Amino acid sequence: MRLHDVVATLEDLPEAHLAKGQVGTIVDELDAEHVLVEFADVDGVAYAIEPVSCHKLMQLHHRAALAA
Repeated sequence: MRLHDVVATLEDLPEAHLAKGQVGTIVDELDAEHVLVEFADVDGVAYAIEPVSCHKLMQLHHRAALAA
């Protein structure tokens, strides 16, 4: 995963008050296994900025990811 990728949580993260499926944007790469993710509402207002393990995230795609 890279800077500015849009991601979703794969599980609840209760310590961060985040539920499975919440969508955020990677804003920093902390190390090989952790990124800093900003979670914002539909108006763009951030409600959480949390370090998250890449294993707990799924990258989201806005275009076809596989060739037909």
